[in-house]
Amino acid sequence: MNVQKVTGINKKHRVLLYAISTCAWCKRTKKFLRDNGIEYEYIDVDLCDEADRKKIRSDITKRGGSPVYPTIIIDDDQLITGFLEDKIKEALRI
Repeated sequence: MNVQKVTGINKKHRVLLYAISTCAWCKRTKKFLRDNGIEYEYIDVDLCDEADRKKIRSDITKRGGSPVYPTIIIDDDQLITGFLEDKIKEALRI
């Protein structure tokens, strides 16, 4: 699985983003995180092989989400589906 790391000055939370490489909302989420200096990791699900896509779908559903993108997992316990700026700000306390 190809996990990309984006460094940032805000390292208070562990942020994992499941995204689609061509998705406008996923791109906005990445830009939002970068613009706010949030360090995060992301996986472009559409660029993964089928076995990894299956693992990702399983990870999202076992956390109570639906496999839709973008999906953000914060500190391994909070899941946000979609680009919901207010929810993301609240979860990251920014």
